[in-house]
Amino acid sequence: MNNDKYLSVSALTGYLKYKFDSDENLKTVFLKGEISNFKSHSSGHLYFSIKDENSKINAIMFSTNAKKIKFIPMEGSKVLLMGRVSVYPQTGNYQIYVEEMLEDGIGNLYVAFEKLKQDLQKEGLFDESHKLEIPKIPSKVGVITAPTGAAIRDIISTIKRRFPICEIIIFPSLVQGEQAAKDIVKNIKLASNYDLDVLIIGRGGGSIEDLWPFNEEIVARAIYSCNIPTISAVGHEIDFTIADFVADHRAPTPTGAAEVAVPNIVDLNKYINQLHIRLNESINKKINYNKLLLDKYKNSFVIKNPVIIYENKKQQLDLIKEKITSLTMLKLDNSRNKFNHILEKLEILNPINILKRGYAIAYKDDKPLINIKNIKKNDNISIKISNGTIDATVNDTKEN
Repeated sequence: MNNDKYLSVSALTGYLKYKFDSDENLKTVFLKGEISNFKSHSSGHLYFSIKDENSKINAIMFSTNAKKIKFIPMEGSKVLLMGRVSVYPQTGNYQIYVEEMLEDGIGNLYVAFEKLKQDLQKEGLFDESHKLEIPKIPSKVGVITAPTGAAIRDIISTIKRRFPICEIIIFPSLVQGEQAAKDIVKNIKLASNYDLDVLIIGRGGGSIEDLWPFNEEIVARAIYSCNIPTISAVGHEIDFTIADFVADHRAPTPTGAAEVAVPNIVDLNKYINQLHIRLNESINKKINYNKLLLDKYKNSFVIKNPVIIYENKKQQLDLIKEKITSLTMLKLDNSRNKFNHILEKLEILNPINILKRGYAIAYKDDKPLINIKNIKKNDNISIKISNGTIDATVNDTKEN
């Protein structure tokens, strides 16, 4: 069999690259379109796609040319490009090598993203006060993502490696395309029936179009209304979606979401061992302290001679009795002196004693006479002296 007519893949791509490079029309190409799947490499090179409504072409801009850009390119930017089109031999793909980039407005998808982001932020859907805390030790984790692909594999393998006792419940969902947003919302509502401790919602990387279902308003509101702590894990670390802002926690990747959702069982075991050591130390310290305290009580003079307690109390009782007796006698003497003083005052005021000194009291109709005008001649009066009463008739009256 003659194999001379069969080309190698390298030969074919080399030929195509030659045809592209030798075509004068492809040496300087002017394009306009929207940036998609934008990546800025640590080397300074820019990797992205340029697209319009119907087509898309890969693009690369090396750092020497990227430094000359007068604006910050980003996902969704509308741009004007100048460069050459060639074939990349390793993949066989044709792409444009951009030499110059000018801004030509912002892509429609990016405008829609920013508008919805601002509206939901004003409404309070991103507020930290509404966000639920991710439990430290969950027993059941739900995952809403595509049933196949790297994202679900990474999440499952990470959870099983870190915390194998945790149950994982998968909610297979569309994560790309026109029906994806509705399917994600349906699965969020379905997950609420499974008594989950945490819910991961996400997918792997892709262009802004691929990730767009996670920028839909219905998905954002479903996440906001979800009563399960949610972790958003959409795309790569540099990708941000509306779901990331409204979720209770944003993870940079699906693997990162699994790491946030469950603890590392190795770290838990170390922590438990540390607690065990600290608990034993605390118990031993308490026991030793109480032993010393018991020895102190056992060796105390009072415990060895308990009669001392009785003697001390007896002495205290005697002192109290003496004090009470002394206070009682003092109060009694004070009361007696006060009583005698009152008696003396009464003796001084006693009218009998006044009569004994030769004085007398005159009565008329059993009432003391204190005014000469109250009697007249021939009135009968009584005169009381110290040892009796004299009845008399008034012979005459004189007023001083």
